[in-house]
Amino acid sequence: MALAVGCGLLTLLGLMFIPELGDALTTWASFLAAMALLVGVVNLLSVHMRRLLKGNAYSGLLVISILAIFALALTDFFELTTGGVSTAFGLVQAPLEAAMASLLVFFLLFAGFRLFRRQRNGWSVLFIVTATVILLGSTLLPEALSGIFGQASRFLSDVFVGGGMRGLLIGIAIGTIAVALRVLTGSARPYDK
Repeated sequence: MALAVGCGLLTLLGLMFIPELGDALTTWASFLAAMALLVGVVNLLSVHMRRLLKGNAYSGLLVISILAIFALALTDFFELTTGGVSTAFGLVQAPLEAAMASLLVFFLLFAGFRLFRRQRNGWSVLFIVTATVILLGSTLLPEALSGIFGQASRFLSDVFVGGGMRGLLIGIAIGTIAVALRVLTGSARPYDK
């Protein structure tokens, strides 16, 4: 408990009053995060190597992917290639994000129609109309329709979604401050079990 309070006070001093200590703490945190990532990747590789030896083909695909990205990182590091890892990341990440976004929109519309079927009130109609306008604003439509739905979609996203996000961020900030104060004062005892 005293260690947690001490680390919290040291971090607070470093970030607010002693910039050199704050820089050192940031460097230590970056190093610890990099080591944790390295341990996690080595553990993932060892687990899937064992599964590969048992005949799991998907584990083999994961091992090959890890080794390929590591080889690309080495070629980037030794300046044999430029941007190999970022290109591979973009080629994988962008389609995955698009697929997840389309699944999210589908499930939101499906949930909206189920809600409308069970409860026919103004809120369910508002939910379906809003989800449909945002969906139509992000699809490829003819020029006349895309302008109208695009503006409505941007308005809904900027006003309502932006307000909701600000509320969530304020709540997260208040919760973080409350937990930090509880740890610094010693009233929270997460380490006694």
